Amino acid sequence: MRCIFVSFLLYTAMASAQSTAVPKKSYTTRALQDVESPTIDGLIDEKAWDIVEWTGDYIENQPDENTPPTEQTKFKIVYDKKFLYFAFRCYDKDPKGIVKRMSRRDGFEGDWVEINIDSYNDKRTAFSFTVSVSGVKGDEFVSDNGNNWDGSWNPIWYMKTHIDDEGWTAEVKIPFSQLKFGDSKEQIWGLQSTRRYFRAEERSVWQRVPRDAPGWVSEFGELRGLIDLQPQKQLEIQPFVVAQQDTYEAEPGNPFRTGNDYKLNGGLDAKIGVTNDLTLDLTINPDFGQVDADPAAIALDGFQIFFEERRPFFVENKNVFNFRFADGQDNLFYSRRIGRSPQGYPATTPGEFVDIPDNTTILGAAKFSGKTKDGWSIGVLESVTAREFARIDNGLYRRTSVVEPMTNYFVGRVQKDMNQRNTFLGAMFTATNRNLEGAESDFLHSAAYTAGVDFNHNWKNRKYFVTANFVTSHVKGHAQAIEATQRSIAHLFQRSDAGHVAVDPGRTSLTGTGGRIEGGKQSVGNWRYYGLLMWRSPELELNDVGFLRQADEIRQYAILTHQTLKPFGYFRQINSRFEQVSFHDFEGNFNLMQYSLSTNANLKNNWYVNAKVNYAPRIYKNAVLQGGPRFRYSNEVFESLNFNTDSRRKLSFYGGAYMSQGKDQSFFYTEFDAGFTYRPVNACTISLGPNYSRNSNQTQYVGQTDFGAERRYLMADIDQRTLSASIRLDYNINPNLTIQYYGQPFISKGIYSRFNRVTSPTANKHTDRVAWFGAAQLGFDGARYAIDENTDGTVDYSFANPDFSYVQFRSNLVLRWEYIPGSEVFLVWSQGMTGLANTRDGLFEGLDSQILDKRPENIFLIKATYRFVL
Repeated sequence: MRCIFVSFLLYTAMASAQSTAVPKKSYTTRALQDVESPTIDGLIDEKAWDIVEWTGDYIENQPDENTPPTEQTKFKIVYDKKFLYFAFRCYDKDPKGIVKRMSRRDGFEGDWVEINIDSYNDKRTAFSFTVSVSGVKGDEFVSDNGNNWDGSWNPIWYMKTHIDDEGWTAEVKIPFSQLKFGDSKEQIWGLQSTRRYFRAEERSVWQRVPRDAPGWVSEFGELRGLIDLQPQKQLEIQPFVVAQQDTYEAEPGNPFRTGNDYKLNGGLDAKIGVTNDLTLDLTINPDFGQVDADPAAIALDGFQIFFEERRPFFVENKNVFNFRFADGQDNLFYSRRIGRSPQGYPATTPGEFVDIPDNTTILGAAKFSGKTKDGWSIGVLESVTAREFARIDNGLYRRTSVVEPMTNYFVGRVQKDMNQRNTFLGAMFTATNRNLEGAESDFLHSAAYTAGVDFNHNWKNRKYFVTANFVTSHVKGHAQAIEATQRSIAHLFQRSDAGHVAVDPGRTSLTGTGGRIEGGKQSVGNWRYYGLLMWRSPELELNDVGFLRQADEIRQYAILTHQTLKPFGYFRQINSRFEQVSFHDFEGNFNLMQYSLSTNANLKNNWYVNAKVNYAPRIYKNAVLQGGPRFRYSNEVFESLNFNTDSRRKLSFYGGAYMSQGKDQSFFYTEFDAGFTYRPVNACTISLGPNYSRNSNQTQYVGQTDFGAERRYLMADIDQRTLSASIRLDYNINPNLTIQYYGQPFISKGIYSRFNRVTSPTANKHTDRVAWFGAAQLGFDGARYAIDENTDGTVDYSFANPDFSYVQFRSNLVLRWEYIPGSEVFLVWSQGMTGLANTRDGLFEGLDSQILDKRPENIFLIKATYRFVL
């Protein structure tokens, strides 16, 4: 801590450099009229390139901004009616030292050069194309002025590279149909180019961007000379077919688990350019297979876990529909709600077998999105999911039961740029409507609507900013569904000490609000600061098509950051952050005060070191007793330290340690992760990342029950140990033919002891908050604990043994072949196992018994797509 504090004082005492106005560079291209278009072979020898001049004079951006780069770069740009062409000359005094490292698409390994095109010229968004010297493509959609780079965007474009005595060259051909722009006679686009010089881990740029600039896209230079571009109305149709074979251990007597299943599926994706800047995406019976399985996780606190979207239709252009209104993952639109696992479960009798679909069938979906020349960003999404049935079989006859009703999802998003692109105003609306037929679905909302408005304004050349949003929600349904929402972990209206909320079993609707106000200094000099206030009312509910972890909260943040602008001593750069946070609920309870100091340093040897310290002198949680009173935690200190060695090396390592400790030893958490990445050759990467954590907590919630007229909230000590490892192998035969393996064994074991009941949940000392059961009060028969609280010889209440040892293994082996641009073949082998180990076994014994000694479930899949570009 002393070292961190002294280092912080030393470099923050340096004079704060002030940025000055940076001249904007401009390049003027010309159309190919009487000259044949260049052949994309990496050799810049066609006459087409002679009609324009070279531009260059790149300047270093990282690590030593505004200094001459190690090697210079230059480029030319020409165009014809359908394509934009780039030629790059990347000088290198040692061509044999050029690093031709292979990877999958968007791998960004080795030496590369990149083009960023702000064809909307909105100073906030751009299309990025990266050319690796090894021939690997990278493409991303850039939004939020460079704060978000979306690699899910996969346009069709062409490139080739070549190494010669002067370094290396590249030729690029980008169809205008893959870009979005207006219909002005002369187009003026934002333009930037970046080169990575791998051996020095150096970035140089065509248009200088100071390290203290307010963003990335807003600092671009200009591309001029684009005259009379003809709008290219994009039309792409991509049918696909999938054959899938599942094998697993058969269950005797279960007609739905015979040990072998076969599926054949097909569908269609289409992309239609309604105008040159607005696109309609359609999908019919989509296949949403995933290459990576979701990571294993256990939520002992009862809250839902956020998982990233991986399905291509929803991932592409997802930034258009983003409305993250608070902190964390809270958003008006969470696309994984569409096609989710069925939420119902049928009523059954002993001896019946049940088969429930893994996911809800998406009958069709459509997206209409884009940005007009007038600065309007538009996004509309419509999707319909099918009514899903569970099949129930008792050996004599088979019946069905609804587990998910037919549902319609609608999402609309609009934003308008104003004030020379320094201001935007936006709005969003979502609607979920379910066709509830019969009592089986009465536990779901019949309809759910959300609406939001957002605003952002920058001034003084984007040095200062203010941003705000406001959201509201309205859900309705049968009283059963609304009562369930009131009682859910996100709301907990039944809290026994809450005076501002209460469960109303007769309600058939809920309406809530939320929002955020933030402002501060975002550029110029070493220092930046901002503050924000956000809230979620108790009635706010977004989880039909959005994501909301917890309502009934008001949060305040004050943040001060410092960044170095020039390398010094052993460091390329150091960023530090001080943060103060407080939480309240809508009754006025002061629930949290926390202070944190963090710093991350990039050393000149390209190592990274990160350290963080949090101190929370006040912690109360409304949800820990899951409907019980507000509970106090002891003061907490959290510390972390982690490092990464130079990732460019053939063998690189990382490691980290994380520790959280409560006053009076009421809780203690430690976590260690470590791993390595090894590249035996440029085309192959092997990585292993084990992780171990231990959670020792004397305040682990167990359950609740009645004792006479009183409610008892039960807690215990828990000793939870979790072990996992991520294993990856990537082999790139060529840029278009790759093999990838991913595997993750996971085990989490929790042993409960020293059971107690809550007596004074907000007492100052931990020992005063609970009362432990004595030997005369606690009995155990191996399966259930029996409590004789008043020791009168009669069991007052009981509960099941909460000990657990959960084991999971997930793996995927994928061969991907892009046989022509945009058309692919996938061969996939997925393997999975889930089980419960003996809690008396150790972690490694549990993994052995549940993974190595059991037959896994296997999925063999072949998927083929063909993209027609019309």
